[in-house]
Amino acid sequence: MADTSSVEKQEPREGIYASSRLERGFIVFTIAIASIGLGYLFFTQLWWKLPPEFGCRENFTRGGLCIFIERSAADAGAGDKLLKANIIESKSGPELSVPIGWATQLNATFIENIVQPNIRWFGYVIWGTEAFIFLSMCLGFFSRLGALVALGMGTQLMIGLAHTSEEWEWSYILIVLLAFAMVGIAPGRYFGLDRLLRPRFKAMRERGSRVGRFLLLLT
Repeated sequence: MADTSSVEKQEPREGIYASSRLERGFIVFTIAIASIGLGYLFFTQLWWKLPPEFGCRENFTRGGLCIFIERSAADAGAGDKLLKANIIESKSGPELSVPIGWATQLNATFIENIVQPNIRWFGYVIWGTEAFIFLSMCLGFFSRLGALVALGMGTQLMIGLAHTSEEWEWSYILIVLLAFAMVGIAPGRYFGLDRLLRPRFKAMRERGSRVGRFLLLLT
């Protein structure tokens, strides 16, 4: 009879379990592609709203970032539904939907009272946030934090623009879903700089550091 006391307990492995090295490599590859793809999406949005003007004209009233901010506020009442599904074509309007009128109104209030009056410096916040998402997702650097920021940014875009008739709502919903998946996966644990940072943060945690424990959550 085997002596069960001699069986060494194995430490739980970090990350996704796979049946073979090839399968794990494929999983890591797909996570990296999804993460870099999300980061590249935000990278492409940096160049049409470069500081210090952010593409705006006429004393920050027209064009560039300003026009999208204005649209988010002006179109708050344009529609109050999301995730619409027209099942029966003979009926007018969607049979399935989620009401978001309260969210679009709150978003418009935030834009009109905080963002628009302070666009000269708030533009840096928006541009810097998107730049951080790009670096975080593509480098695997504080990737869970970057994914959380992308989730917040994507949610704001979805609430502000996805319900309008000029936009395809799923272009924004898919950003939110991909960012949400990256929050759970924390892609930097499989590629990138977080793989180098996490052992140091773990050592800090083992010494009783609350900072180390917090930093582990963000990577």
